[in-house]
Amino acid sequence: MIDFTPFVRGHFLSRLQQQVRYIDHADAVQQGELVRLIEKASLTRIGRKYDFSSIRTYKQFATSLPLYSYEDLRPQIMRMVNGIKDELWPGRCVNFAQSSGTSGGRSKYIPITRESFQWNHYQGASDVVSHYLNLNPESRIFSGKAFILGGSFANNLQLPRGVRVGDLSANLIENMNPLANLARIPSRQVALMEDWVEKLPRLVEASLGADVTNLSGVPSWFLTVLHEVLKRTGKSSIHEVWPHLEVFFHGGIAFEPYRRQYEAICDMDKMHFLDTYNASEGFFAVQSDWASEAMLLLLDVGIFYEFLPIEDIDSETPEVYPIWEVEKGRTYELIITAANGLWRYRLGDTVTIEQLNPVKIKIAGRTRSFINAFGEELMVHNADHAITLASQETGAQVLDYTAAPVYAHDNTRGHHQWLVEFARRPDDEARFMQLLDQHLREVNSDYDAKRSGDIFLAMPTLVVAPKGLFDRWLASTGKLGGQRKVPRLNNNRTVIEQMLALIN
Repeated sequence: MIDFTPFVRGHFLSRLQQQVRYIDHADAVQQGELVRLIEKASLTRIGRKYDFSSIRTYKQFATSLPLYSYEDLRPQIMRMVNGIKDELWPGRCVNFAQSSGTSGGRSKYIPITRESFQWNHYQGASDVVSHYLNLNPESRIFSGKAFILGGSFANNLQLPRGVRVGDLSANLIENMNPLANLARIPSRQVALMEDWVEKLPRLVEASLGADVTNLSGVPSWFLTVLHEVLKRTGKSSIHEVWPHLEVFFHGGIAFEPYRRQYEAICDMDKMHFLDTYNASEGFFAVQSDWASEAMLLLLDVGIFYEFLPIEDIDSETPEVYPIWEVEKGRTYELIITAANGLWRYRLGDTVTIEQLNPVKIKIAGRTRSFINAFGEELMVHNADHAITLASQETGAQVLDYTAAPVYAHDNTRGHHQWLVEFARRPDDEARFMQLLDQHLREVNSDYDAKRSGDIFLAMPTLVVAPKGLFDRWLASTGKLGGQRKVPRLNNNRTVIEQMLALIN
């Protein structure tokens, strides 16, 4: 195949000249984005409610609009799903990214408008390539194919004609420029397949005859695919299959727990890993320096950022700051106003400011307890609901519980480990865990997708805690008493390992 990299390199690198403005003019760039968003939405229902046509400055904007959670916006978003136009963004929105994690229902639906496709998601993806080409002058990335691992649409929903709800990646693949489809695998038909048991072998088959130069996807999902490719070919290194593979553009979940597993199957003289911050709500940042994992915050891609200090997240009247007032080393909850109709939206993610001028960030985590080690976005309210039903159906009584991920090893798959202290143990512990898993799948669509076919996430396991273990752990932390708080879910194993050590 002809290497088109030399022909397009100049186009991508010219974009970096625009981002030079981030260094000394972040305030002007961001205020320009805010004006662009407000003017575009001035005739929408929310624009008329807050008189967008009269807002000219950030101060006016911040004093006019409240902060919104998803539940605050759910009624307006559901009207958009049902075909109402000019609600939170002009026109009719027909694409929505389905994501779990809210208390108001099984899923939340994030609008993906025409402008958020073009201004943000596709521009962000292009910016990733720009930075990679800048970091790797020897790249021949356009000499072969991109292997893009995507999700699927929720075909079981009753939706108005033309409305599509599904994974962000499915929406992006379906609306991608047809020319871009020529440079990637698998085909759209395979990429959007819903059943992963059927989809996995089709992905492997599509990749074996291709000259793959780059990968894009979630680390946990892609690792499963790569292991299947190696199993099919009998190779020990993925570069024996794709000798020109040079980069994995990853995001969605933390890469570090998977780094060693990727390094074990790659030729590290050829391979690069580039981190991105790409969520259903927007494409926010990209790693721009091999020497640092901090990511450059993208300031001119249809998003206006605000920052709420993490120590004030529970305040009824928190102080919120624009980008030109953030402090290096401080951790904030990220608030966005975006071209998808999310206005002063509390994303639920926390970021630490690693650098100023230009602003670079690291993802610090979520504002609340959760597990998202494999892209499952398991929230406490999901866990509480499921463990309650499992207890009722098995006659068990649960005193306390905590859960954490167990990462995959050579002969095991990743799964969740539950440490449960019972007042009354279930008659059948295996059935208790089967029911727990079943109810988690019922209330969390992301967890359900990862558990599909036992491909990406294995059955959860149970450790029965001896009586008094949670009190002993709380006492060891100095938190035993009337205000005791047991951490239900953790995205790392720190707490559960401390408790397991007390058992031992």
